[in-house]
Amino acid sequence: MIKRENTVIEVKDIVTRFGERTIHDKLSLHIEKNEIYGILGESGSGKSVLMKEMIMLLQPNAGEITILGESLAEISFKEAQKLREEWGVLFQFGALYSSMTIAENIEVQLKEYTNISKEMRDKLVHSKIALVGLDAHVSTLYPSELSGGMIKRAALARALAMEPKLLFLDEPTSGLDPVGARNFDSLIVELRDILGITVVMITHDLDSIFGIVDRMAVLADKHVVAEGPLKNVLQSQHPFVEAFFKNDYTKEKYMDKLEENREENV
Repeated sequence: MIKRENTVIEVKDIVTRFGERTIHDKLSLHIEKNEIYGILGESGSGKSVLMKEMIMLLQPNAGEITILGESLAEISFKEAQKLREEWGVLFQFGALYSSMTIAENIEVQLKEYTNISKEMRDKLVHSKIALVGLDAHVSTLYPSELSGGMIKRAALARALAMEPKLLFLDEPTSGLDPVGARNFDSLIVELRDILGITVVMITHDLDSIFGIVDRMAVLADKHVVAEGPLKNVLQSQHPFVEAFFKNDYTKEKYMDKLEENREENV
């Protein structure tokens, strides 16, 4: 495996099978420190499966995943528990506990993995709620009392509870209106810059891809068929990349992005 100084996640030759069906066939990619890394691909390409393997909810049949210097294939149970404290996860629909208030949802990991006092836990919970742009009174509400956008932010606050180094996001803007989606994108960038975290996000949102993703991997045919910054991915001639990116809307978005970059560099 190639060692890169700034690499925080290295996926090498991963093979994943469910019965006789092969999802990944020697899939490889790497994710660098402090970047926002997108995982793209058509339905059934194994995006969510790959993320679940990264966070140790699933185990690949072959290959190696190394996160923060730890090989997941060789890690002990105790080391795995410690490593899990280094990342937070925002699932596609929030996955908040419906019987708990928002404050109680955020507090779960703090109660499970730390010995800090109740007073300190309450302070941390309220600081995370403020960090994601929610009003303080939201802490006493239940998930059923929140809008879709508020649920996303509350789930993000929970993902940040342990002050992780890595943040995994599964379709973070799915189900949000265009304004809400762009505001959520801005929040992700702001959190990355303030907290110095690395963000890994599954997305098919072109505005997110063009607006905030630094590098990306495109999954198709059981492999990564393109990886790198947007300009490199757009050079791929793979049929899925062609279909996903190379249309009039995408070209317009790309030209807008180039113009924004030129203005920033003036």
